[in-house]
Amino acid sequence: MRHTSAELLEFDRLRELLGRYVASPLGQRELERVAPLDDRPKVESLLAEAAEAIEYLKTAAQPQPAARGAAVRLRFSGLTDPAEALGKLRIEGAALEAKEIFALSGLLDRAADIRAVLVAVGQRFPKLAARGAAIGEFRGLLGEMSGKILPDGTVADHASPMLNRLRRDIDRQQRQIQESLERFLRVHREDGVLQEEYVAIRNERFVVPVVAGQQRRIEGVVHGASGSGHTLFVEPLETIQLNNELVGLREEEQREVRRILLELSDRLRQYLETVTRSVALLGELELVFAKAAFALEFGCSTPRFSPPEARRLALRDARHPLLEDVLRRQKRPVMPASLELGGETRTLLISGPNSGGKTVTLKTVGLLALMAQAGLPVPCGEAEFPFFDQVLADMGDNQSIQESLSTFSAHMTRIREMVERVTPDSLVLPDELGRATDPEEGGALGVAILDRFRASGAFTLASTHLVALKVYGANTAGVLNGSMGFDEETLQPTYVLRLGAPGKSAGLEIARRLGLSEGLLERARANLGTREQDLAKFLSELHQRLEETARVQAELKAEQQKLAARERSLAAEWERRETAKLKELERRCEVVLGKFEAQAREVIEKIAAASEQKKAQRSVARARRELREEFDATVLSTQADAREGELRAPKVAAGARVRLRNVREPGRVRRVIGEDALEVEVGALKMRVSRDEVLEVLPETAQGPRLPQGVSFRAGPEALTESREINLIGQRAEEATDNLDKFLDNAVLGGVQRIRIVHGFGMGVLRRAVHELLAANPNVDKFYAAPPSEGGAGATIAELKE
Repeated sequence: MRHTSAELLEFDRLRELLGRYVASPLGQRELERVAPLDDRPKVESLLAEAAEAIEYLKTAAQPQPAARGAAVRLRFSGLTDPAEALGKLRIEGAALEAKEIFALSGLLDRAADIRAVLVAVGQRFPKLAARGAAIGEFRGLLGEMSGKILPDGTVADHASPMLNRLRRDIDRQQRQIQESLERFLRVHREDGVLQEEYVAIRNERFVVPVVAGQQRRIEGVVHGASGSGHTLFVEPLETIQLNNELVGLREEEQREVRRILLELSDRLRQYLETVTRSVALLGELELVFAKAAFALEFGCSTPRFSPPEARRLALRDARHPLLEDVLRRQKRPVMPASLELGGETRTLLISGPNSGGKTVTLKTVGLLALMAQAGLPVPCGEAEFPFFDQVLADMGDNQSIQESLSTFSAHMTRIREMVERVTPDSLVLPDELGRATDPEEGGALGVAILDRFRASGAFTLASTHLVALKVYGANTAGVLNGSMGFDEETLQPTYVLRLGAPGKSAGLEIARRLGLSEGLLERARANLGTREQDLAKFLSELHQRLEETARVQAELKAEQQKLAARERSLAAEWERRETAKLKELERRCEVVLGKFEAQAREVIEKIAAASEQKKAQRSVARARRELREEFDATVLSTQADAREGELRAPKVAAGARVRLRNVREPGRVRRVIGEDALEVEVGALKMRVSRDEVLEVLPETAQGPRLPQGVSFRAGPEALTESREINLIGQRAEEATDNLDKFLDNAVLGGVQRIRIVHGFGMGVLRRAVHELLAANPNVDKFYAAPPSEGGAGATIAELKE
């Protein structure tokens, strides 16, 4: 974007506000790059990504099962900036320090975790998953480096076999030196040579403390003295060779450590480009989630851009984020603003009382436009913007003593630049147009300037106190007047933007509220011209009528909502009653079934033979199943059809088959007569009936034999021709035997000689029930456990009689 007026609209302060949600230097670096863009596809992509991040955070905040693909809130705190380490890796042969390798490994480990989480949620959040997938795959590299560098920045003993051996040798050498010096201390304990009995280290060599002046009594090398000079630190002659060997071992250790660090650095250097790209992606992802966190806290929405052929500026409940942040800390509410410009109307002229919120409204629109084109969600219920090429604003007192500019001169200088730069794709925000000069001349100049902006086709929001501009707004096509509210009783601005009428400045009322004496105010009113008094009175009456209209509209809307709620309540009540009827019908059917089962049990008890008893049980189960199927096919379907008939009025057309009230036979509609009458043919009888007589429209069905009333039809067994296996796993024994019995009937009809019954292992209940039924069935020749290739003891093979 060429000109953004970012300083006037406080975009830098907005960036600072967004910085509260950025925790790492990687995210801070990306935040510094946030600025309005002129690349529409890029901006729309950024906004879509932010919208997806908002949904991700909402999902992550809700309870979820702990499983792969769950949305987990990502943490970016603690990520370090590896720029210096990456710079070293670009130098061939350079080795990183151990702490740098440890920090970089930790960063790559975090990157791998973030990548795994985002890739797992790719189905629900594809844009975030694409970002995550672009992060390098470092699991193999991290596996190679795992544990070789310790958190304190030292190389671990097991980093290489050589280092492990050297450190064991060093430990052994130190123990030998310690034992030698302890023997030395015991020998000289009583001769007054030792200052104290302990072993110290000076210049990386083991020494003992000797009284100053007594060193000649001991053969050795002095490596230093205490601060008081009373103690000398002497390396005894017998430990010099041991210390020399220890120094040599430590030098070898340092060379091995250096080799390991160089090896690890070379391994990281192979991934340099991937690491660099992944580090940048971590910063970008942190910024995306910072936008989402900001949006959730400030109740933001994702703005959209209107098409070039139908440019539109529409805001619903827009709030200035910086002002909202301040008022939140003061626990005060912020008043949102709503407006809409589009088509031929692209200019909004806002007037109203001083300190009433005119400038804040202009700043809100300007800042939100910059936020939208920077890819940021905006604090608004709903927002639609044209895609602007520049935002031109003039706000505040720009006078300059150094440049010899008065307030008016600075104002006009800025306005001249805006007039020269304005294009049809600009957003123009002049505050207090025509200010700081004679009101009559300022009004005339303001009208000319505002008309120039209107003619350019730019979207313009201007504020003013000048009568000439208010009249211009009322009489000019394409210009919409707006006003900031003012409470006549409390003499306080309401900060509410109303569209459609200009507002009065209420300067005298505000001066009275601020404590100006009544005498001065009376004199001021006397000096007002008749025209100004009439205009003020007219505006006051106009606003009262607008308030009354708004109140009536609010009441009408409330009544509509009440009616809608009542309609929903009636529908719910009807649904409840119908559900109760269905439940009652089901209850009665259950009672009938219960009586039937009780009678069947009595019959079973009279049968003596066990085989006959089993046959009777199967007969009862089959009869109960048949009765249940008949119930589902007739009673419930009839109830559902009746319910649908009440919910949906039948659609009748010529040729339709219909059922009429009090007429047994169905008829056919010959023709439709007007809105309410039909001519229907029933057999050889033709009659004229009203639409209300039609109970239902019958479907066209193939002609077939008609069944008497109260008689239903259910298909019998079908010949089994394809499947020769039945799976009973998961069924109760009674249900399984019913299904198996029906399956055997179908198999016999189909001429099948061998079937496989899968019943599983379990506790053996289902297998016993299957075997009992097969043993009692006259069509079964023999049955046995299936071979291992067909399920073993978990299945049974039955061979049927020919």
